[in-house]
Amino acid sequence: MAAGRDQAARIVRADAQPQDSNSQEPGTPAAAAQDSRSEEREAARPVIVAAPRQDGATDRKPHEAPSTDAPADAPAAAGEAAPAKPNRRRLVLTGILAVVAIAAVSYGTYYALVGRFIITTDDAYVRANNTIIGARVAGHIASIAPKDNATVKAGDLLIKIDDGDYKIAVDAARAKIATQEATIARIGRQADAQVSMVEQAKAQLDSMQAAVKRAQFDYDRQQQLSDKGYASKATFETSQATRDQSVASVQSAQAALVAAERNIDVIKAQQVEAQRQIGELQTSLAKAERDFNFTEVRAAVDGVFSNRLVNEGDYIQVGQRLANLVPLDDVFIDANFKETQLGRLKPGQPVTFTVDGVSGRKIEGIVESLAPASGSVFTLLPPDNATGNFTKIVQRVPVRIRVPGNVARENLLRAGMSVVVHVDTRPPAETASR
Repeated sequence: MAAGRDQAARIVRADAQPQDSNSQEPGTPAAAAQDSRSEEREAARPVIVAAPRQDGATDRKPHEAPSTDAPADAPAAAGEAAPAKPNRRRLVLTGILAVVAIAAVSYGTYYALVGRFIITTDDAYVRANNTIIGARVAGHIASIAPKDNATVKAGDLLIKIDDGDYKIAVDAARAKIATQEATIARIGRQADAQVSMVEQAKAQLDSMQAAVKRAQFDYDRQQQLSDKGYASKATFETSQATRDQSVASVQSAQAALVAAERNIDVIKAQQVEAQRQIGELQTSLAKAERDFNFTEVRAAVDGVFSNRLVNEGDYIQVGQRLANLVPLDDVFIDANFKETQLGRLKPGQPVTFTVDGVSGRKIEGIVESLAPASGSVFTLLPPDNATGNFTKIVQRVPVRIRVPGNVARENLLRAGMSVVVHVDTRPPAETASR
């Protein structure tokens, strides 16, 4: 366009120069002739009508002057379009105000009917009663059955400990019991033999008593003969000694009988002692078998085997932590509400919560219980505000929320997930009519 303007300027200057060079005094014949020639040239020049361009400009020859009609028409067009802008702006503002008014009325209605009864907190987390798997006997780990994060059932084998030493202990305990049982049997046979000895002592006593009678009769006869002078004194003394000896033999037989009977009681007492010892040995066997069974670490509940802390071949001690078992089918939620919110919370109230890990889903639950103290009371070092400066801080109290069983069994909720909880504190009648 700049090149076109330059060309038009040169043409205009070229036309102007002849006029300036041939200018004469007006009123002269030459001037009149020149004017007539100029008019003839203007009449003979073709008229070019410029077509309107898309950008609003009009194509014209370089020597043609700009049209003066456009500026006159522009104000008229602007005057016709000016009233349309305020009307459109007014419609937009009216629509925005209507939407805001509807939103305000809707929120006000919701708050009056529902919102003011809802207590919300985002200080809530999914929890589970994690079972810590520990070793009950020492030894080397022989094998680990499940893989990490595998689902196991109660009673499934988790970890196998080398059981060689414990099997030997079981066999030794059984051998001791067998030996003790043989001892008890031997004592029983001794008791039977002692009974026979008692019978023998009784028979000897009877024999000695018969000998005493015979010696007494002989003594009486010799005494009568001795008194009449028919027997010698030596014979009488011999019969007397025989009688006394027979009496002593009877006393000895009686003592032997008593001793034999007492030995029976002693043997029976030994038998009782041996039986009690076998009871101790059986207890030792039970402990050895129990330790042997503890070499197989099994799952106590259904859950997910995770957080394994040992590997095959590691030597573990009694009580050492081996892994965790998380029962995802029995998860729950601990929501930490402010102490200023507890006045309206009661067990049994309905709960709606969302989990960050399960977006777009609202889950229903029930308030199960309220903790007896705030979380700071159960910390390792509870705060003591009796000394020093004091700054009041709103405490939070854990509230247990029960998760429906069908939702828990989906295994979507994992322990530690963040939760946003909404508790409906309306009376049960209003909640039921919702």
